[in-house]
Amino acid sequence: MRFPTVATALSVALLSGTANAAPPKAAPAAPAAAASPSTVVATVNGDPIRMGDVAQAAQGIPQQMQGQIPPEKLFPLLIEQLVNGKAVQIQARKQGIDKDPKVQRQMQAAADQVLQSAALQAAVLPQVTEDAIKAQYDKQYAGKPGETEVHARHILVDSEAKAKDIISQLDGGAKFEELAKKYGDPKDASSQQGGDLGFFKKGDMLPEFSAVAFTLKPNEYTKTPVHTRYGWHVIQVLETRVSQPPTYDQVHDQIKQEVLRADAKAFIAQARASVKVQLFNANGTPVKPGAQPVLPPAPPAAPAAK
Repeated sequence: MRFPTVATALSVALLSGTANAAPPKAAPAAPAAAASPSTVVATVNGDPIRMGDVAQAAQGIPQQMQGQIPPEKLFPLLIEQLVNGKAVQIQARKQGIDKDPKVQRQMQAAADQVLQSAALQAAVLPQVTEDAIKAQYDKQYAGKPGETEVHARHILVDSEAKAKDIISQLDGGAKFEELAKKYGDPKDASSQQGGDLGFFKKGDMLPEFSAVAFTLKPNEYTKTPVHTRYGWHVIQVLETRVSQPPTYDQVHDQIKQEVLRADAKAFIAQARASVKVQLFNANGTPVKPGAQPVLPPAPPAAPAAK
């Protein structure tokens, strides 16, 4: 098992009492690698801070800082952070800040968010198995024929007349890539690469563009300009190929996210169906069946001072 960050490595080291959770080669194991999550590493007014708290704090380190501090130095820093946090919480309660209605609402919202996240994880994560991912891969890709792709270049200009002039120059023997650099829209990044768009599938481009590009043979160019919302195009196809479906490893993580989203959506729908919901508009009136809640109309703008 590999762990990509020092924070993760420290977390594993702090929580690990077994041999099958090794830290990455780039980071040495923390000195307390076999410590239990329940081990107390500090107390604040008698309230314990445990190794599990330190491991959880390690997971919250900003991405840009991860990898910059070795675990043996990060460990005392995290303890210091947790001690300071508890000290501030104690002061806040002494001052009655936890009784402020606004603070209580924020605390409740944070607690609700944690509960929602925990419920989703408990319901969804056990279902996202390798078998489920493989089944989705087989459904989407396995045994499916490859999709045709074309390698094309284009010259994008802002008028049909300019596009027709470019076609005339091509008919006269001008080089496509040179015309693309000379006349292509400067806002089009491909113009300085001779208009080269690389390989693409039909669905990757606007329908008007693909409808023409996929009828051309290699080294053919359009004899009439092609209009899209971006302007007028002269298109040349260089080659065609049939792409192969991606391998399981190539799309594993993508499919995993798709399965997670689908299962989460199904769980949310099931939870929603089990409760009674009544919606109201911003003015307190009930929302009619099938309608959406609405805000009251904005007040008219005040007349400008003369």
